[in-house]
Amino acid sequence: MKKKFSFLLVLLLALTTFLAACGGNNGNSANGNSNSNSGNNGGGEGEEQKEERPQVLNLLESSEIPSMDSSLATDQVSFIVMNQVYEGLYRLGENDEAVLGMAAEEPTVSEDGKTYTFKIREDAVWSNGDPVTANDFVYSWKRTLNPDTAAEYAYIMYDIKNAQKVNSGELPVDELGVKAVDEKTFEVQLETQVPYFKALLSFATFYPQNEKFITEQGDQYGLEANTSVYNGPFVLSDWKHEQSFQVKKNPDYWEADVVKLEEINWNIVKDTATGVNLYETNKADTVGLSAEFVDQYKGDENFKTREKTSVYFLRLNQKNEVLKNVNARKAIDMAWDKEGMVQVLLNNGSIPAYYLVPKNFVFGPDGADYRETNGNFNETDVEAAKEAWAKAKEEEGFDEVSLELLNYDSESSKKIGEYLKEQLESNLEGLTVTISQQPFKQKLDLETKGEYDFSFAGWGPDYPDPMTFVDMFVTDGAHNQMAYSNPEYDKLVEDAKTTLLGDPEARWEALLKAEQILFEDAAISPMYQAGASYLERPYVHGILKHAFGADFTYKWAYIE
Repeated sequence: MKKKFSFLLVLLLALTTFLAACGGNNGNSANGNSNSNSGNNGGGEGEEQKEERPQVLNLLESSEIPSMDSSLATDQVSFIVMNQVYEGLYRLGENDEAVLGMAAEEPTVSEDGKTYTFKIREDAVWSNGDPVTANDFVYSWKRTLNPDTAAEYAYIMYDIKNAQKVNSGELPVDELGVKAVDEKTFEVQLETQVPYFKALLSFATFYPQNEKFITEQGDQYGLEANTSVYNGPFVLSDWKHEQSFQVKKNPDYWEADVVKLEEINWNIVKDTATGVNLYETNKADTVGLSAEFVDQYKGDENFKTREKTSVYFLRLNQKNEVLKNVNARKAIDMAWDKEGMVQVLLNNGSIPAYYLVPKNFVFGPDGADYRETNGNFNETDVEAAKEAWAKAKEEEGFDEVSLELLNYDSESSKKIGEYLKEQLESNLEGLTVTISQQPFKQKLDLETKGEYDFSFAGWGPDYPDPMTFVDMFVTDGAHNQMAYSNPEYDKLVEDAKTTLLGDPEARWEALLKAEQILFEDAAISPMYQAGASYLERPYVHGILKHAFGADFTYKWAYIE
């Protein structure tokens, strides 16, 4: 993500607002002018009439949408919005089950489990009136894997036959294992069986694309509301960059009759106090809470919490002369108090992380939680950190060093950055930490280019398997972004993707071992597994919250 989301900054407002939140109300839109009580309006002669609320949902987001191009998007903000306005062969329904989207029926699958044949809905159309066809999937997937596109998420499609070779330029794009048998029949060939394939197909990178429209838009595609074309429950109707964005119900969607919301509005707000004020003045239907507001509102009847599967961590860029040293990385990882950060700065249900793969996310062949089996790594130990730091100084020949922390520009991120600076400078003699606050899109760009020392990052899962976290850090991986490399790690990941797919126990062991190696190398410094504390209006129903992929689905949401 989910990612990932790369994804949604941290806690609070980052969530397009934490979940089932929101709802439009009686004028509770951004220019709201009436109260949020669901009460009754008096009728004549003592009659009471229930107040009708428009099907309008008002949300908050902490960031601009980085991209509406499903081939190029890598972050959770983009994925959440795209999940409302685009649709793949499947989308996620209740309990994160993959339900039919553009696919009219379940596919025909070959005996070896490697060839899927899908029928595209006859009534599926784009918002410009064009039919959604099998070629829209062929074009989209080839475009993503074409090396000229430089799609960071191309690797998520490597289960498709020849995908990796196409993406690396070893084979022409036409050798990709996809084809349009006819206008409404789409065939996919895989390299090997993929147990989570249907869920994977709900992810944004697998959405269809309208070739004619994209060609017409050229390099403007996906940059404005009117330079994209939509096939989902909603259409992006307005996009004021760095201020707000809006979606409206898509009347041409194949299942428009089940879509109740007429409009969803997001305001971009970077600090909690402003968000809470918008909520209190009925201009937002939900708001994420930072530590001080949790204490203030935890007795409120509309206060809620949610456990998430997103994990935040420090990327330690090994291009840096100091951070290429394993002892320096171990020192940084063990030198700061994660429990204190979570309790004092977050206070929202987040828990300290000493791991990469989150708790309560995936379970092995024996039924055990991956996290329970692998346990914790490199817990806070200031004395051990000081010893490791002294070794690094001796090995690399430095007494003093300055490292820059690349950070998000949200309010909570700033506090966390200052906390890290204080902890690391106090416990690691000779270290000076400077902080570079960057807007979300620019921060992602700097990470992609590797132009940073260490960075505050996060990842939400894209599909229900440990691999969605573990394969981030293979050598030269698109989301590695920190020059980490370990051949044994790479081999375990490769085996878990290929030769071990027929042996669930051995594959699970390989994925467990890979995470162990990652922390033996102190490749990252995990921070916390996210939780969310928030306020939401009681009249909103039907918003789906997901453990992987886009955080939210509003297709079935409604205002009571």
